[in-house]
Order: sequence, then C-alpha cells, then structure tokens
Amino acid sequence: MYMSILRIAFLLLVTSYFLHAGEVRSLTILHLNDLHARLLPDDRKRGGFAYVAQAIRHEREKADGVLVMHGGDLVQGTPVSTIFDGVPVYEVASQLGLDFHTLGNHEFDYGWHKIREFMNEASFTILSANVVNEQGKLLTGEAYRIREVNGIRVGVIGLLTDKLHSLTRTSLMGPWKTLPIIDTVRHYVDLIGDRADLIVVLAHIFPSEENSILRSNKGVSIIIGGHHHGGQDDVKEYQGRICVKTRPYGRELGRLDVEFDVGNKRLVSYRWKRIPINTHQYLPDPVTMKLVQKWETRVAKIVDVPIGRSVRTLKRHELRQWIESAMIHAVDADIAYMNLGGIRDGLPEGEILARHIWNIMPFDNLVVTARLRGSELPKEVSTGRVISAEREYVVATNDFIAEKWRERGLPFKKDGPALRDVLINWVRQHKVVQ
Repeated sequence: MYMSILRIAFLLLVTSYFLHAGEVRSLTILHLNDLHARLLPDDRKRGGFAYVAQAIRHEREKADGVLVMHGGDLVQGTPVSTIFDGVPVYEVASQLGLDFHTLGNHEFDYGWHKIREFMNEASFTILSANVVNEQGKLLTGEAYRIREVNGIRVGVIGLLTDKLHSLTRTSLMGPWKTLPIIDTVRHYVDLIGDRADLIVVLAHIFPSEENSILRSNKGVSIIIGGHHHGGQDDVKEYQGRICVKTRPYGRELGRLDVEFDVGNKRLVSYRWKRIPINTHQYLPDPVTMKLVQKWETRVAKIVDVPIGRSVRTLKRHELRQWIESAMIHAVDADIAYMNLGGIRDGLPEGEILARHIWNIMPFDNLVVTARLRGSELPKEVSTGRVISAEREYVVATNDFIAEKWRERGLPFKKDGPALRDVLINWVRQHKVVQ
C-alpha cells in the first residue's frame, strides 16, 4: 500500500512536470529607445510623439500579452527639453502607453534631482538596478519589476552603462554611481530567478556590454537595448538568448514576438521586425498631439525664427568643422575641438531656423579656453597643420570636454559664451552655411 502511494505520487509529479514543461506561451514586446525629446516629426516626416503613440496603440491591438518598453534617454535634444529641464517630455511620454523605462545617461543632464521629478511625472515604471549611492540605495527605488503577462511571469531589470562617469559631468551625478553591469545582472537574476519565468534586461548600454551579458548570464533571455543610435538590422543572438534595439528619435518601433517554454524557461521561437513611424502611415494620437502642441507653442517664439540658409544638407560629422571655426572666431582662439557626441543633429538644406541650432546643440555648453603648449595638446585634437611643441596656443572647446581635460591637469577656464549662441550669431552674421 505504502509503495503504491509513493508510485502514484511519483507519477503525478512526473506528469505535472511534463505538462508544465510543454507549456509554451506567447509574449509580444514593443520597444523603442533614445526618443530624445523629439516631440515633433523630423524634416522627413519621421517620428513625433503623437505618431509614436498611435503606432504603439495600433500594434498593441493586434497582439495578446503585450509589454511596451523604452530603453533610456527620453530627454535632451530639443528646445522643450532644454528650456524646461526635460519634465514636459515625461508628461507627454506618459501618453505613449509605456510599461517600463530605464534611465539613460542623458536623464542626468539636468542634474540628478530632476530624475525624481521625472519619476513623479511618469505614468510608467522607471527601473535602474545599478545606479546607487554609497549606502547602496537605488536612485529610482526599483531595480526590477515582475509582471505576469499571458501566463508568463516576466521579470524586467533596468540597467545603465557602468561607463556613466565618462559620459556625464560628475557634478550632475551628485552622490550616485553605477555598479558593474555583469555583477548587477548576476545578482538580480539570482534574486528573482525563482519568481520569474522569463527575464528581460532593459538596458541603456554599449553594444560590447550587451555582448558581455549575453555571454555571461544564461538566466537572461532577452535584452531590450538602447544608447547606440545605430540600432540593429537583425537580432543579436547567443546560445538562444537575444538582444534587440531600434534606431533613435521615434523613427521606428520594434516588435518582438516570442514563444516561451515556461517549464524549461527558454525561448522556443521569436520574430522581430522594425516598424517605420511616419506621418504617411499613421494619424497622430489626438490626446498626445494636444500636449505636444501645448509645449511647442511655449517655445515657438524663441526658436521658430529664421536666421539664415544652408546650401545643402549637412550631417553631424560635416558640421564639426563649421562649429570649431565658429568657436575660434568667437573667442579668438588658435585651435578648437568639438566632440562629435556633442553634435546632436544634422542641418537640412534650406532656411535655417534657430530651432535647427537648438536641435544641433541642445546642451547648455559654454565655449572655454586654455593656453597650452603644442606638446600639451590632448590627443583628441587634430588640427591638420604642423604644431610646434614649444609654441603656446589658445585652445577652445566646450565646457563638458574641458571638465574632463581639467581632470588631466589642463588649465581650462570655467566661463565663456554659450556655444549655442555662438552658432546662432555666426549664422545671423554670415547668413549662409555651406
């Protein structure tokens, strides 16, 4: 009798296991990254928050079991964000239907205190597992969230590159630092592994960091990425674990459809596509558009002012030489250096509005100078001419770069004209950019 009971119990256990192991369920993840406050469509009618909202709604209605995620850098890139410190962007983004968002490096651009305001404004959950103070307290208060979708317990962990210190001014970070990403992911996968079936890392990190996570942690099934504006053409896969991300500014929406074996905690299959978002394919969501118009009207008198003309379309890397020339002219320097990462947009052919310069230069950077011998020039500086090691040169750069160089002992000043104003004044004076 006793053996019969044991045998029955064993058979029930085995039957339960195999039934559960064969339980394959579906999940759809809609995702974007690096919207960068592009509330309006660009000059080619791509993106715009009202159109993003409509695209998300359209795709959400076509699927069961959906999560919507944004991979960091909602703010910084347009006048509304710059003038109002990013807060209105979170108000408008709350209409997009997001479930989760993770911090990007540009969320710190207005100082870490503003992130608390972003959290108060957001209707969605902001996750960040590795931004902590010395006591280990999380800046966002939440490292992860587990949500059951279509019978799958989905654990979402927020992550920011641990190279934040090289991307952001120390003064803006305050008491906060980033923990190593691999250790952080391992810790939280171990912590929630028994409570979550499928683990997603929502990450604003470099591609090399994505690769490290894919290779080092079998508990992570999916990485939804951000930060790298090049996006992806295909799914990045390693031993059944995958990573996807889109190109920036709301120009496309990623849709990842997965079939997931709940019992064995593994992806059975997946399909991923990038859906273009433009004004030809979608009507704007009216509620979101009303909010966009409210904020854009407040800045229009400042930025929608003609100041000159561009004879051709100029990409970011092509603007670099012009910006450096304008800096030299403004502060009577011999040499100027502008980092490409500080140039946030191109310049379209035709009439130049002040708005175009704001989009190119959304940061409130100053032009600062130092007197350096040729032998002291940072290796990043390339002049295209012969430099004398002993001669002294007046070198100009923006104050973000100057802060990094000051840490190397270079004597850059802390004050100077606003770089955005330098560029606007140059266009007004010369009338034509070519």
